[in-house]
Amino acid sequence: MRLGIDFGTSNCAAAALVDGTVVPVDFDGAQQFRTTVWFPDVMRDADQFELDDAMAAQVDQLVDGFSRDARATGRNRTLQAMRSEAIRIVRREWMEARMREPASSTTLLQNAVYGDAALDAYFIEEEGNLVQSPKSMLGYQLHPRARQTIAGIAAHILEHIRLTASRQFGRTIRSAVLGRPVQFRSSIGDAGNEQALSILREAAAAAGFDAVEFLEEPAAAAMAHHAASHQRHDVVVVDIGGGTTDIAHASVGGDQAPQVHRAWGVARGGTDIDLALSLSSYMPLFGRGITRVPNHHYVEAAMVQDMPRQRDFRTHKYDEVPAPYGPRLEALQETGNTARLYREVEACKIALSSQSLHANALAFIEPGLEVSTDAALLDQAASSYLRELNSLLAQVRADIGHDPAVVFVTGGMSRAPYLRAAAAAAFPGAQLVTGDPSFGVVNGLAYHAAAGAD
Repeated sequence: MRLGIDFGTSNCAAAALVDGTVVPVDFDGAQQFRTTVWFPDVMRDADQFELDDAMAAQVDQLVDGFSRDARATGRNRTLQAMRSEAIRIVRREWMEARMREPASSTTLLQNAVYGDAALDAYFIEEEGNLVQSPKSMLGYQLHPRARQTIAGIAAHILEHIRLTASRQFGRTIRSAVLGRPVQFRSSIGDAGNEQALSILREAAAAAGFDAVEFLEEPAAAAMAHHAASHQRHDVVVVDIGGGTTDIAHASVGGDQAPQVHRAWGVARGGTDIDLALSLSSYMPLFGRGITRVPNHHYVEAAMVQDMPRQRDFRTHKYDEVPAPYGPRLEALQETGNTARLYREVEACKIALSSQSLHANALAFIEPGLEVSTDAALLDQAASSYLRELNSLLAQVRADIGHDPAVVFVTGGMSRAPYLRAAAAAAFPGAQLVTGDPSFGVVNGLAYHAAAGAD
């Protein structure tokens, strides 16, 4: 069995095709979980664990076997490479043995907690390590130690997915198709894409996957639309996620296999709207535009996905900033409060997609502190992203030279009516079809995984 995995900026999901039907992986009663992980202790690299005497002996036996095979086949393998492979096998078997223990085992996956439960645990414990949206950092210039940490976090998440799916389907899963954006967020240009894929390959191997394949996310969404289409037709797939926006032009439906002609993408999405909304509506409560505190301090506070910036924000001194702004900034520096604020901003963005006014209580910063945000502020916050989306849609329209029969819109941000309207306006002669915002991509990944399974 091959698993389809949507390792998203905001949420993760996985599914497999069972007897012709896509079956989602169940994560504690939900079909997806927030791409957030909390470690109660000092975070260790994903490929490190304690070797006891029995496991050390097993490693030695495996290395001896690898050496005999290498001599017999004439392969040139270093002792270090063989030992690394042996340790990976022993660690994988150890994790699978733990998987078979009762779910309440306190040692499972080094006590890591995932999704919204990770946020809750962090808020309650007020210690440990909280990491949100590691995918958004994969394409950035990273210090070797930061790269190792990001790969370790991705490995923990992928291992959580693999072990959960293995329990559910009653078999050990070793192979997967991972969705990937057309363009990862990057600070190093095209090299960021290769780095991101390299980190994900390393993470998948550490997580116990023997084989992984990558499929561009809009192509996966096209697969899902193909499975639901009886008649052959031309489609433009618009996948609007938290971190990236991806578009594909494809022919789908009928008895022929789906054919993806071309894909486009920009490394912007819903989190860019979150940042703009936080800066314009929430950060003035902390003195943005009022005090002499530099603007980049507020950006650091708002970007919870960026661990270095979060660390930088916590090092600033605000004791000389006049009240009430100095004390509020100091409160925002307390453990968990930037994450709390981000969750409020995200909830506000979602609420304003269907209502004209939304109020948040920020008592965790100051008793009685409250912010009210109207839909006009959301429009303002979304304007920069919307201009880029419209530009991308216009480019796609010019490149293909005609309106498709269907515009298929999916991705978490496709719930926003103003984004669906933009997609429809770009192709006025096409029928607008909305896919499942959360599962359009992962369903397609499951179909593709099954098609390529042994």
